[in-house]
Parts: sequence; C-alpha cells; structure tokens
Amino acid sequence: MALTGTKEYKNYIGGEWVEAAGGGTFETTNPATGDTLGVFPLSTREDMDRAVAAAKEAYETWRLVPAPKRAEILFRVAQRFVERKDELAEEMVKEMGKVRPEAAGDVQEAIDMTYYMAGEGRRLFGATTPSELPDKFMMSTRNPVGVVGAITPWNFPIAIPSWKIAPALVCGNTVVFKPAEDTPLLAERFVEIFEEAGLPPGVLNIVHGAGEDVGAHLVGHPDVPLISFTGSREVGIQVTKEAAPYLKHVHLELGGKNAIIVMDDADVDLSINGIVWSAFGTSGQRCTAASRVIASDRVYDELESKVVSAAEGLTLGDGLDDETDVGPVINRAALDKIHSYTEIGKDEGAKLLTGGEVATGNGLDRGFFYRPTVFGDVDPGMRIAQEEIFGPTTALMRATDVDEAIRIANGIEFGLSSSIFTRDVNKAFRAMRDLVAGITYVNAGTTGAEVHLPFGGTKATGNGHREAGQAALDFYTEWKSIYVDYSGKLQRAQIDNAERPAP
Repeated sequence: MALTGTKEYKNYIGGEWVEAAGGGTFETTNPATGDTLGVFPLSTREDMDRAVAAAKEAYETWRLVPAPKRAEILFRVAQRFVERKDELAEEMVKEMGKVRPEAAGDVQEAIDMTYYMAGEGRRLFGATTPSELPDKFMMSTRNPVGVVGAITPWNFPIAIPSWKIAPALVCGNTVVFKPAEDTPLLAERFVEIFEEAGLPPGVLNIVHGAGEDVGAHLVGHPDVPLISFTGSREVGIQVTKEAAPYLKHVHLELGGKNAIIVMDDADVDLSINGIVWSAFGTSGQRCTAASRVIASDRVYDELESKVVSAAEGLTLGDGLDDETDVGPVINRAALDKIHSYTEIGKDEGAKLLTGGEVATGNGLDRGFFYRPTVFGDVDPGMRIAQEEIFGPTTALMRATDVDEAIRIANGIEFGLSSSIFTRDVNKAFRAMRDLVAGITYVNAGTTGAEVHLPFGGTKATGNGHREAGQAALDFYTEWKSIYVDYSGKLQRAQIDNAERPAP
C-alpha cells in the first residue's frame, strides 16, 4: 500500500504503463533525508516475459526502419534531455544523492551520448574492398541482433542507461531495461522521454524489480541474445554463467581500483585537485574513483599533508544545498561496507589520517553520510589497496621511481582507469604505454571520460567490450559479409584456376 500522497509508478511494456502482475511494490527514498520519493512495481518473471515478448515483436519492424529515421527519434530524445536537464538533475540529487553539479553532469553525459549515437544513424559504416576475382563486388554491413537486456546501476542513473540504450536503438535492436532498485524514478523519467519523442511501442520497455529475480530472468531468457550489464565483479561472473548456455553476446562493465601516480616533478597542487575530485566526488561511488594514490618519496609528505587538509575541508550534506561538496552514499548497506573497510585498514596496520567514521550531527543522522577517509603508508598488498570499496576512501602509497609506481598501479585484479601527474614527457609516455588499464589520464584525475572515445577496462574490469564511441557499435551489431558476382559464371575463390592471370 502506497503512503498517502506518494506517487505510484508502473512498468512500461509494449507502449503501455502497467502494474506488476503480482501487485507487489517497493519504495525509493532520498539517501540524504530518508524521505519516500515514490512507489514502484515489484515485478515478477511474468512481467519480464511480457516485456521480452513485446520487444521481440517490435524488433521485426524496428530493424527495418532506416537508421537515419531511427536517429531522428534519438535527436528528439537528446533535445528533451537538454530541456529537462535542471529538473532531472534535481531529481537525481534527491534519489541518488549526488551534489547538484555532478547530477547535472550525469544528465549532460546522456545528452552527449544520445546526440553522438544519433549521428551514427547516418554512418554505421561498413566497408567495400576489391575482390581477388574479376566482375565481383564485396562489402560488409552492420546488422542488428535482436532484443537487448540492459541492466544498469544506481550511481549514474541517467548517463549509463544512455550508454547502452542509445547505441542499441540506433543500430536497430529493441531493449528491455532493468534499472537498479535504488534509482527507479530516474529510470522512469528516462523512458518517459523516449515515449514522448515518438519511439514506437515495444522498442523500449522497462521492468522494475529485484535483480536476483527479474534481472536474472532477463539474463537467462532465451529470446534475449544480448546482455549489457554494469555492476559488481561477482554479479558479472554470475551473468556470464547464466548467459553461457545460450551463447549470448554479453557486455560486462565491472569494478575498478584506480590509481593516481604523482611523480617528483609533478605540480603537486594540481595533483591534489585531481585526487580530491577523483577520490571523493560522488562520495567515491564511481567505478573510476581514485581509491589509490602512489606518490614519489620526494613529494609524499607534502602530498599527504595537503590531501588530508583538503579532505577535512569538504562539506557534507544534502546535495540540494549549494554549499555541499560531498553527498550521502546510496544506502545503509553501502555505509556499513565502507566502514568495514576502515576497520580492515586499521587492522592491517595502515595509518588512518582522517575520516573513517559515519558522519553525524547537523542533520546528517537522517541520511547515509561517511567522512572522506584517507589512509597513509599503505602497503600495496593490503586489502584496502586491492579491493573495491566504492566509497569516499583513498589509500596513499610510496614509490621510489616511475617503474615502481607503474608496478604498484598494475598490481591489482582490475584495470579500468589510471592517471599520472608529471612534467616529464618521457615518464608520461612510459605510463601511457605500460599502465594496464582501459583509460589513462596525464595530469588529470581518473574520472572524466568523454563519449566519443571507448570506455571500459582490462582484466577483471570487464570482458573486453567497450561502451561509448564507435567501439560500442561492435557490441550491438553483427557483421555481414556480402559478395556479388556479376561475371555470369561460377567463380571459385581460393581455388587454383588455370585461367587466373599469372602474377
């Protein structure tokens, strides 16, 4: 039963807003205040089956819509994101907890991605190439695959859905969207905009509910040949296992344990700005967050002092307050996990320099706030230097030279983002070559990817696919090679033929 005055929302299946078959519901709340924002359908497998069936039926007509026409809808979607940027950002502050500038940036990323992928509607380039035989034409084309299952996290609740859904749609696929339970309102707003822009019924469907129930059913559904998942490494492994019997295309964007290297020739003050933004922005709840800092011995002490001072100067609070630097973490479970790693770090012998506690007072008790936390003199093998914490915690480590710094940076199971601060072009290029990561920044933090380059990581960060840029198209399409013989006779490629001219 919904609370009095609390709006109830629905699934969107086959172009209609419908309640869950079983009638169950769940609430979404503000992590800064605990206020209820809305009531959503706790869907069942029956609901997911209906959504998949609608997407499968719509695919047969959507794939035949010319790509430039599909793109026109995406252009209209992007324009609506522009018009509603402030409104969406404010709702994001309330539901996810980001401060207002970060929330606006999340929406801007969706604007950029949607415009970019709309542009691909007039490209989707294939290739032509000469044949080895006379009077024969050859080319390759990109073709859609079918129904895409898009499973997204809560930390970028508008941007990440756009990374998956915009390229999927422009390529001619249809989508069943299963958003995170912590941010269903923003997912609802996302789909509403596509409906208003004129997307045909069934092309995009949204089903709310628990990941272990409807999410797992989507992954294992035989009529869904593509799965794009962003989340934890552990769940990513399970997604792979569930999809394997059907030989599905699976894209995984998983964890990160990203490092910023600061060399002795670096602009230390610039590096501090990069560290603070990358470590504590979004309360550290980014897969690209800088949870490790590897500093040259010669600058370590100065850097440690300045990082601690900067962290202690950050203001915690509701993101709607313009004075707030750091908002809440997403929920109680996240708060408990983050604090458990503080205790792990202390037990391992790391030096707690600041933070390391749940924030209280000044109204913070109503939400899930954690003090920005800095550990010093961390050994690279400690768990706080190896495992993803996903909170406002960073670990400072020492290195004697660039070679040791790169070894430490690479000495983890993940490989998403990396950074080096240096004025030495030789060190910069060695880092660009030797850091094992999908992204490397020079003289910038570990966050801030742009939509027209590939986004993704190496090692346990994923399974090799990329989001954004033209690389994203490779996941949402299959290549077809086409041969047209107009010689009027049977010609056999790669067969010795006496009539073939001598080289």
